[in-house]
Amino acid sequence: MYRKIEDFQADWGYETEVTTKLFNNLTDESLNQKITEEGRSLGFLAWHIVITLGEMLGKVGLTIDCPPEDAPTPSSAREIAETFERAAKSVGEEVAKNWTDETLLIEDEMYGMIWKRGTTLSSLINHQAHHRGQVTVLMRQAGVPIVGVYGPAKEEWEAMGMAALA
Repeated sequence: MYRKIEDFQADWGYETEVTTKLFNNLTDESLNQKITEEGRSLGFLAWHIVITLGEMLGKVGLTIDCPPEDAPTPSSAREIAETFERAAKSVGEEVAKNWTDETLLIEDEMYGMIWKRGTTLSSLINHQAHHRGQVTVLMRQAGVPIVGVYGPAKEEWEAMGMAALA
């Protein structure tokens, strides 16, 4: 749970940067990649990350520059990446403009539970990290390069002249 806006902003800045880099590697063709026929596609998961920014923070009174949660998944990788970047920037701006350290303690109903706003911000980042992990697996299957998020990707280790861990 976040207790300081500046702590969230620092984490959000990094999370936005790495997700943007990852989404910028998506291709239109890769968006249809699935693990199983019944599974969610890479495009669906990436778009879910995007629209959750507005959906989740809308529940706590913030207005994020983001399509509504029922907006259809675009067929354009560029559109997904650009929409994410715009919405993620909006998250940082809206939190800074509307909330203080004290308002992080306000409680809201969220998905049938009561969360402090600092918990909502933590959950937003955790949600994004969870689905970003799924996205990277599908990107690998689709032959799309990934970027390291919390450490170097295999290719990044190799570019540094080091063998990736087996």
